[in-house]
Amino acid sequence: MSQRLNYQKASPDGLAAMLGLEQHARRSGLEHSLLELVKTRVSQINGCAYCLDMHTKDARAAGETEQRLYLLPAWRETGLYTPRERAALAWAEAVTRLTDQHVPDAVYDEARRHFDEKALVDLTLAVIAINGWNRLSIAFQVEAGSYQPPKARP
Repeated sequence: MSQRLNYQKASPDGLAAMLGLEQHARRSGLEHSLLELVKTRVSQINGCAYCLDMHTKDARAAGETEQRLYLLPAWRETGLYTPRERAALAWAEAVTRLTDQHVPDAVYDEARRHFDEKALVDLTLAVIAINGWNRLSIAFQVEAGSYQPPKARP
């Protein structure tokens, strides 16, 4: 499989808009480790190899454990994730799978127990961003495997 086109070069203004959303999510105050878990889980659901490569490497560079990354698809079956992480993962899955269902009230209620209004909106924007990146990478067949993370972010 080879990359169909370079979407960054084809639409630099579109890329700038996506990067703006990404930067907002990074600067929102949500924990970097939480965002990387969410980005990885959403990328697993969507089957985005490039984003999985990127976000598992970024998570490891920031100190995430291999075990938690390996068990992420089965996060409900293990006690390795905090209640806040579990609420964020459930929220991210529900928002990502809107074609399958609505976002259940129970998922919203649990998310609200762990996130104030701003944080929940920012988390949702982060989910929207990674879903967008997944769709760009999958549609244009961005090749996975060569991504190298920057130094660990705080």
